[in-house]
Amino acid sequence: MGKIIAVTNQKGGVGKTTTSINLAASLVATKRRVLLVDMDPQGNATMGSGISKNELERISYDVLTGEATVEQVRITTMNGGYDLIPANGDLTAAEVQLLSMENKENRLKHALQSVVDDYDYILIDCPPALNMLTVNALTAADAVMIPMQCEYYALEGLTALLDTINKIRASLNPNLQIEGLLRTMFDPRNKLSSDVSQQLTDHFGGKVYRTVIPRNVRLAEAPSYGMPVLAYDKSSSGAKSYLALAGEMLRNESPLQSATA
Repeated sequence: MGKIIAVTNQKGGVGKTTTSINLAASLVATKRRVLLVDMDPQGNATMGSGISKNELERISYDVLTGEATVEQVRITTMNGGYDLIPANGDLTAAEVQLLSMENKENRLKHALQSVVDDYDYILIDCPPALNMLTVNALTAADAVMIPMQCEYYALEGLTALLDTINKIRASLNPNLQIEGLLRTMFDPRNKLSSDVSQQLTDHFGGKVYRTVIPRNVRLAEAPSYGMPVLAYDKSSSGAKSYLALAGEMLRNESPLQSATA
């Protein structure tokens, strides 16, 4: 059975989509089967995977509303090798529609049950807000990955996110775990970055990934070409970092999970 990981942070611009795309491609490079679910109406994970978001007949909206199954919506990406449930601006309508639907928090969870055995990992790219789309992602997930920049406001946002995770755990998904905190866009020359990084390690210990994602021009350029950085420039520090993250995740899995992956 595949592990479902929600990649989320209520703060925007911290590298959620970059992490979702590049981790998906890196896990594929380690021979894992991966599904990426775009749950952000901006559709950046879709565009960054080389799929034109404005030419789609079916998207994650259709999965949430029950108008189509995951099998009918998923696309195999050419450059990343992972499957994708795409999104575009139409997903905004699902936010309103879900509010009046029965079992509204569990729509994504139930939809993914039919394909969870097809994959080793299912990654969900969440919108930068606590809305019904994010609630669906957190209810469906086994664990949460939190990308964050090492800056003052990031710590403030992290407190709010952890509070949200605790509320979801208490009411909707008691088994939800924190997979790990990922330091992104890291610049070791910046003293504040180093200070915040140390605070994270002191407070969360082993939950902070040893892998750090640096600021990297090639990593920033890759989405405009519709590619993961591994396909765009596999020798770049960004590509190497996400491969290292995939390796660290696999090593962290229990022996049983690793054997079935």
